[in-house]
Formats: sequence, C-alpha cells, structure tokens
Amino acid sequence: MDAEKVIKNIEEIYAPLSTECRQELIAHLKIGKYKQGELVVREGQLSKKAYLIAEGCARAYYLKDGKDISDWFTFENQFMAPVVSFFSEKPSPHYVEFVKDSTVFEFSKDLVDELTNKHHDFERFISKVVTETMLGLCERLYTIQFNKAEERYRHLLSLYPDITNQIPLTHIASYLGITLETLSRIRNPKYQI
Repeated sequence: MDAEKVIKNIEEIYAPLSTECRQELIAHLKIGKYKQGELVVREGQLSKKAYLIAEGCARAYYLKDGKDISDWFTFENQFMAPVVSFFSEKPSPHYVEFVKDSTVFEFSKDLVDELTNKHHDFERFISKVVTETMLGLCERLYTIQFNKAEERYRHLLSLYPDITNQIPLTHIASYLGITLETLSRIRNPKYQI
C-alpha cells in the first residue's frame, strides 16, 4: 500500500501539505487491515483513532431499541473516526464497522494535535476535513428533513454513484430514514411518483 500516493490524493481533495509535514505524517501512519463486518469502535467506548480508507468502506451507526441506524458512510480516500470520542474525549455514541474488507491508514488524535501544532499547513488541512464533514452532515440533515424518499435516494446516488455495489441496501435504507420496502419501490424502474 503506497501511503504517499493516498496522502497526495487526499491533499488534492482538501489542502496541500509541505514535504516535511507529509513525510512526518506518513512516518506515523499504521496500516490496518479489517474484514467485512469488523467493528473497531463500539457505543460507549472511548476512541482516539481515525482511519484513512485506502481500500474498502466503512460506516458509523447507532443502535436504537435494537434497531441498526446508519449515520454515515466513508469510502476510499475518506476519513472515518468516532467523531464525538475523537474530538471531545467522551464515549462514542456510534459503532464504527467496516462494510467490506478494507485497508486503512490509522492515526491517533495525539498525532493530529502534534502535527497541527507543528505545521500550519496540516492545521489548514484538518480544518478543511472537519469543515467538509460538517457540511456533509448539515446537507444530510437538510435532505432528511425536507426531501421526499426518492429525492434523498437520488441525492445519495449523485454523491456516491456506486454505493449500491458497496453498501447493503438495509444500511442505505436506514441512512435515508426509510424502510427497505420503500427503497426497493424507489429502485424499481417502473416506480413513478
């Protein structure tokens, strides 16, 4: 796994890093390999790890009255972390699970803090990552509150055209706030509103 190539890919998405900062980041990354269905964070657990997905995909979800509710998905060249625990030192309300066999680069909150204090370019980089994450969550909230089920699904496909080949439909339905039956009806080519 070529860490430098993955880091350069995400620099194009967020913000460039100096050679020194990139090398320091790469030197501290650990490669992790996870199997489909493997949990790396459980509800109530403190976690100071984040994951940059090189191959595969992951999701964060809640359990509410025994029901599994997907909260977000991450794919290649994206970050996954138990956000509440990672940034606030509080127990995670989420589970974090790899949905497919995945190869990731793991790093700690301590490394983020160290590089942020040492490199202004890394501070800017992390700021963009956090901003994009927050904007995505705001957009998702807006979509769920104001869009019909079909519009939610179409919007998700516009963001991730290949999502149905990577994420089980049950997880997609819970993410969209609809039943699996509604999702099946929407996906049927004969369906018309």
